[in-house]
Amino acid sequence: MAKQTLTFSRTDSAKFFRTLNKRVNDYFKENNIQRTGNWKLWVKTIVMFALFLTPYFVMLTSDIPGWLQLILTIIMGIGMAGVGMNVMHDGNHGSFSNKPWVNRLMGSSIYILAGNVYNWQVQHNVLHHTYTNIHGHDEDLEAGRILRFSKHSKWQKHHKFQHYYSVLLYGLLTINWAITTDWQQMKRYTKRKLSYGKFPSPVVNWSKLVISKVIYVGMWIVIPMIFMDIAWWKILLGFFLMHYVAGLILSVVFQLAHVMEEAEMPLPAEDGKMKNTWAIHQLNTTVNFSTKNRIVNWFTGGLNHQVEHHIFPNISHIHYTNISKIVKATAKEFNLPYKEYETTRKAIVAHFSHLKTMGMKPSIQA
Repeated sequence: MAKQTLTFSRTDSAKFFRTLNKRVNDYFKENNIQRTGNWKLWVKTIVMFALFLTPYFVMLTSDIPGWLQLILTIIMGIGMAGVGMNVMHDGNHGSFSNKPWVNRLMGSSIYILAGNVYNWQVQHNVLHHTYTNIHGHDEDLEAGRILRFSKHSKWQKHHKFQHYYSVLLYGLLTINWAITTDWQQMKRYTKRKLSYGKFPSPVVNWSKLVISKVIYVGMWIVIPMIFMDIAWWKILLGFFLMHYVAGLILSVVFQLAHVMEEAEMPLPAEDGKMKNTWAIHQLNTTVNFSTKNRIVNWFTGGLNHQVEHHIFPNISHIHYTNISKIVKATAKEFNLPYKEYETTRKAIVAHFSHLKTMGMKPSIQA
């Protein structure tokens, strides 16, 4: 069945986004800075790739004890998440650099993270950023039958335990990319002729997917089996652990932005029209967390500044802390919501509280 065509309201009598956009543009002009990344982003890129790849080469070339291999594998998972949030994310949004080829290069880092550029750009840039938190359109809300993020999803008996078992599943995010998700998404998106920009050749797209997966398996499984003098199952276990650490970090960061009680999950009218303009919709469906924590800001690639990111996805996360002051003040001026949690801990507690609520049988929900 074809997806319902959605349209956002064009009525914004207060001209919120026009005012906000002008103020943000003025900020960059007055400070004579570009909206893309700067030297700080390049330094961070080096650090994240070092965390991700240095342990890999150390284990390939050195005879180290098993306990140290375990620690290095965990570090690789942390670095993997760091590359995804700070480098790949900005690259595929076109905000890493003002040079398109640099954005393509950095965006292509997703191939060594187990993903695919085409699939990610369609799911994230097109579906998630356009139809944020709209059931049936934003695939980030879909978790099959095993998890229930929205009141619009069908309730199952096992959902009443989801606030306990969900965290165990969150770590499977990236390994699912490697094994199943990319194939399913490629088939689905190609059939629907979805794209971020010009629709690519399906033959080229499928070829890239197959070739990149072969290279990926070779890099992370075959080469270690050849050069590392340890049992094959330990290599597979390390591969899984690396992915689990990365998947857990990425999943939790993503969920704290949208799968929260404060994040609205509105449905369109029967004719497909949404109540609010796109920018106001982003304010209603998105939540920030721990924005004053420098470590969280630095490591998450500004993904704790989801309000700013969703309204200005083509601005590098390097600038979110500064422009957040403008966004927050403008939202307050226009009597619009600006949702945020002071700390990561409070946001995590709120997320699992929301899961518990969504796990209750609908007839007994408060």
